[in-house]
Amino acid sequence: MSFIEELQTLDTSDPGRWPLSIRIITVVLVLAGVIGGGIYTFVIKTEKPLLERAEREETELRATFEQKQRKAANFDAYKAQLAEIERSFGAMLRQLPGKTEVPNLLVDISQTGLAAGLEEKLFQPLGEVQREFYAELPIKIRLTGSYHELGNFVSGIAALPRIVTLHDVAMRPSDPSVPDALVLDVTAKTYRYLDEEAEG
Repeated sequence: MSFIEELQTLDTSDPGRWPLSIRIITVVLVLAGVIGGGIYTFVIKTEKPLLERAEREETELRATFEQKQRKAANFDAYKAQLAEIERSFGAMLRQLPGKTEVPNLLVDISQTGLAAGLEEKLFQPLGEVQREFYAELPIKIRLTGSYHELGNFVSGIAALPRIVTLHDVAMRPSDPSVPDALVLDVTAKTYRYLDEEAEG
């Protein structure tokens, strides 16, 4: 009798009379089913959320790593850029007069007008205005002269080694009968870095 024929003649209500080989196979299959069900219930089902959370964390960590890797790859460029900014800032700070240099700068501004051939009608330093990290010193100036002399004055101010800016520029004829006689009202501003007070 073949194995298949033995299976067909089995009495399912009396498994004790089955041939030994079929009983062993049946017990193994039942045990495998019970063990498989237990593994699914107690291991896979409880561990699956942990696995999914670990996969999400891995994705987030991978994204963070890639972002940090990009930053690390550009670190030298950022360092060079920062060094260039610091150099530029230092160069600009050197163009701001120190507190002790302000009187000399006022003389330089006045001399620039006289050197351009202008007549000084008003030269009035106003009170220092404190800003966030610098102080601003405005100076009201009134000069008379020709258009070209006024242009030479503005060029001379731009050529000063310290930063001086011109604001509220107003030009008008000083004498209507003389076409090239002009009056220039302007506020010149120079700046001072405030950190030197903390250092000094």
